[in-house]
Amino acid sequence: MTDQDWAIIGLLLPPERGRWAQPAGDNRRFLNSMLYVLRVGCPWWDMHERYGKWNSVYVRFRR
Repeated sequence: MTDQDWAIIGLLLPPERGRWAQPAGDNRRFLNSMLYVLRVGCPWWDMHERYGKWNSVYVRFRR
């Protein structure tokens, strides 16, 4: 996602609160990871590691 795209979309996403004393993840990284899985069509657990823990992204996607 380009910086121009993020400037428009980023304002629409609510800030994510951290859970159980853990800091919240970055909204841009979350959105990129979700789009990666949807674009590539891979299972969540095969998500590229640069996006963080697959389970964290999946749980947030489900919410």
